[in-house]
Amino acid sequence: MANRERLKKKKTAASGRVSTKAVARHQPSARGTAAGSWRTSRREGLSRMLTMKRQEVMNQIGASIGQSLTADQQRRLEASMDMGDQALMDVDRELGISLLEMRNRKRQLIDEALARLAEGTYGLCAECGVEISEKRLAVVPFAKLCVDCQSRQELLEKIEKEEDRD
Repeated sequence: MANRERLKKKKTAASGRVSTKAVARHQPSARGTAAGSWRTSRREGLSRMLTMKRQEVMNQIGASIGQSLTADQQRRLEASMDMGDQALMDVDRELGISLLEMRNRKRQLIDEALARLAEGTYGLCAECGVEISEKRLAVVPFAKLCVDCQSRQELLEKIEKEEDRD
């Protein structure tokens, strides 16, 4: 109950747009155990999904790191290359580093989502308080906004970019 009240206050303070209807939807209902067990099973399912996504990203990071050459192997390889090959290898190395950074950022976002799940705020739109669909969470496991709010935010960003160009 304290988490829900904190969420309500946080939403009201952050955006001033949380309706009582949206908040009431997330408070314990008179139906009791049926609603509670549904929330518990949803939370468990989301936890499994996040954990699997995190492990998938960690496996990708591990595979990338495992493919990198040791410093000694790198020196030997570079000594036998011409300038064009070395330039190509530098670009490939930078691309690998960029991919590692992107994967690590994704892992961090999933870790943040796991923390929100533990707090009880995961799966709720940070803007309007509505539950984010499981389909959206399966595609973007660290989503903080529902589809409608995300679309609205992207539209506002697009308008701002167009205004900056003019």
